[in-house]
Amino acid sequence: MVVCTGSVPTMRARPIHLAALLLALATMLPACETAEHAQHVIHDSHAPRITALVHEDLERAETGLVAASERLGRGFVVEDPAERAHQMRTALALLTEPPRGIPELMISPMTFIAVAGLDGVVICRDREPDPMAGQNVAEMFPHVRRALTEGVRTRALVEWPGLIPSEPPAVIMVHAVPTYYQGHLAGVVIAGTPLWRTAQRLTRQLQAETADEGGTIVWVYLYRGDQVHHRGTPADLDTIVPDQAARAAGLAISPGGFTGEIAQFGRWYAYGVVPLPELGPDVGFIVWRSDPV
Repeated sequence: MVVCTGSVPTMRARPIHLAALLLALATMLPACETAEHAQHVIHDSHAPRITALVHEDLERAETGLVAASERLGRGFVVEDPAERAHQMRTALALLTEPPRGIPELMISPMTFIAVAGLDGVVICRDREPDPMAGQNVAEMFPHVRRALTEGVRTRALVEWPGLIPSEPPAVIMVHAVPTYYQGHLAGVVIAGTPLWRTAQRLTRQLQAETADEGGTIVWVYLYRGDQVHHRGTPADLDTIVPDQAARAAGLAISPGGFTGEIAQFGRWYAYGVVPLPELGPDVGFIVWRSDPV
């Protein structure tokens, strides 16, 4: 017997004929079995796939930025500040453009690449308008300061204020790679991916991989603390994403992740909640799947 859990609408009591009851049960059981199957797919396939994709993106970003730092060293020593910013912005834009762009950066979900001098002040980013220019990222973010003072590659999830005027600080995974010119530390290359962009990239990848399944619905959200990050997701799913308390309760029982199911607008959805400690503390993903009945 398959037992389904989730919210169902409250209905007034009314007589039900035996034939109608049997028809209702016959309709519900396949849907419940479908939801249970979707949980197994999340556990066995989607969750490990998402985790692997996150690792791949982190490694790809670092590889691409190391290659970028080798190209950009000369630009840091241009004396005129305006000319330095102009040359660097052009060089940064070319990093993601064929035919001479860096492959790892051309397919990365990163939304910006920028450079900062030895003083930690951003020279420019890869396009205009440029709210980053003039910000002291070494003072704002300790891991960037460490990249500049110790000459090591670093990354951290940060809240970056002022990137979009009138909006709250964006939560971004920021990589920092030191750049050298003629053997001397010249500055740092920084690049970032907002959590909403990572969620979007994961959703698109899973949707592409399930496209031949005939009506399967898949969406991915990322969470950090009490915030959930996503873009372009269905409003009906946005309202039933497990909140921080629900996630904490589930992870207390199963620290590696857990699955569940819920009915929404006449369709059963399965979901999985899985931590991503490689992105930061109390960070993870919520993946939804609904199979056609």
